[in-house]
Amino acid sequence: SLVIRGEKDEQAVLCSKDKTYEMKIADTSNMLLCVPGCKTPEQLKADEEPCDIIHAQIAGFSNNYWELRRCRPKLKKLRKLLMEDPYEGPDSAKDQASSPSRYTTEDLLNVVQASEDEIMHQLQVLDACQIEGYWRVLSFDYEVKLLNHVTQLIDSESWSFSKVPLNICLQELGPLEPTEMIEHILLSYGRKYTDGEEVYFEMNEDKICRTTAQMLLQNAVKFNLADFQEVWQQSVPEGLTTRLDQLKGLALVDKSSRPETICLLKVEDLPEDNQERFNSLFSIRQKWTEEDITPYIQDLCAEKQTVGALLTKYARSSTLNGVKVYNSRRPIS
Repeated sequence: SLVIRGEKDEQAVLCSKDKTYEMKIADTSNMLLCVPGCKTPEQLKADEEPCDIIHAQIAGFSNNYWELRRCRPKLKKLRKLLMEDPYEGPDSAKDQASSPSRYTTEDLLNVVQASEDEIMHQLQVLDACQIEGYWRVLSFDYEVKLLNHVTQLIDSESWSFSKVPLNICLQELGPLEPTEMIEHILLSYGRKYTDGEEVYFEMNEDKICRTTAQMLLQNAVKFNLADFQEVWQQSVPEGLTTRLDQLKGLALVDKSSRPETICLLKVEDLPEDNQERFNSLFSIRQKWTEEDITPYIQDLCAEKQTVGALLTKYARSSTLNGVKVYNSRRPIS
C-alpha cells in the first residue's frame, strides 16, 4: 500500500512500507486519456477473435501527472516530538502527570513524513523505548545515571566489557531502577548474545566514551583540547580508551586556535534542509576541511550521492596552507 503523508504546512510525500518519495506535478504535452476497460495492443493480439473497431468512452483527461523522486525521510521531526517529553525515570514528578506530548506508533505515522520502516529504524537509532504504549526517549541525565549503574557494577564485579550477564545485572540493579530500563540501557550500549542458556551483552566502548564526552562538554562553551582529553580519559570506566574519532558528529575540534579547543556541536541539532545546513555550518566556521565537515553532512547524501558531490554543489573549494578547504558559495549574514 502507498500513503501520502504531511501536515497542511508541509510539502506532501508519498511513502511505501520502506521508502519515501517527493511528489511533484509534471506537465506533459501529450494529453493523457482515461479509458475504462481499455485494452493494450498486447491484450488485443492475445484475443483470438477478429478485431473490429472498438468504440471507447473517454472518462477523463489530464495534461499532467505526479512525478515521484526518492528522497531522504524527514526524520528530524521525530526527534523533536520525542524530546518534548523525555522520560526522566519512574520517580520523576513530571512523569506522573499525563502529557499530550506522548506518541504511539500510530501517532508518529500520522505526523512524521517517512515510511514505517524508516520511522522504526530511526526510533532504534534514537534509543527510544515504549513505555505504557508510548514511544519515549530517556532524558540525557537519566540515561547517564542508568549507564553509571551498569559500568559501576561491571567494575565492582571485575567483568569483561565484552561479557556482561543480563540476569545478574537485573538482580543487582533491580532494587535501584526498573528492570526494563536496565535492559534498555544494555541494549542501547551493547550487543545482545547468548552463550549456552545465559544472555550476555558486549558493551560498545565507542558509545560509552562518546556519552561521557557529551556529559563533560555540555556545560562548557569551549574546552582546552589537551585538558579535555585528560579529563575525558579519567572519566570513562577503567579498561576503556578514548579517541577523538569517537566524537564525529558530536564535537568539533578547532586546530587553528592556540591552544587547540573543542566544543559540542551535535549533527542532530543542525537544520534538515541541505542549503540551511550548509548556511548553518559556514556561520559556525568560515572554512572547513573535508575531514571536519563530513560528519556534519554525511546524513544529507541521497541514494548513491557522495559527500564530494554535495560539497561541489553547496560549497566552493580553495587551498589554505597546502590544505584543501571549503567555504560558502554565497555570503553568510
